Amino acid sequence: MRALVQRVSRAAVRVEDQQVAAIGPGLLVLLGVTHDDTEAQADRLADKLRALRVFPDAEGRMNEPLGDREVLCVSQFTLYGDARKGNRPSYVEAARPEHAEPLYERVCERLGAQRGVFGARMEVELVNDGPVTIVLDLP
Repeated sequence: MRALVQRVSRAAVRVEDQQVAAIGPGLLVLLGVTHDDTEAQADRLADKLRALRVFPDAEGRMNEPLGDREVLCVSQFTLYGDARKGNRPSYVEAARPEHAEPLYERVCERLGAQRGVFGARMEVELVNDGPVTIVLDLP
């Protein structure tokens, strides 16, 4: 399971010119699932995201976890794109939708996250705060 995590001032997702989700300060999580990912890994990732200390404390240091801030989670199979050979990425490491969607939903539920529409063509808008961007890979 792979997540690209961005600390945001705000973020939103649109599908077919309709806004389907929006948050204020918090985390935008782009989530990719591979073939052998499990429910236990989904739970671990959600717990890690909730505990990730990327928000400023009273002294301005990145030392605070998510707390009451919001999360927007968007499915992103392209996180498993491999462009090492040639110029067209291969997505063979990305899980099929029937495996990926339940795990994506599980992460979203555990985080209490707003979400995009699984499998849809989405427009994701965000204001990265910091900028802070972290890649999490869970074995």
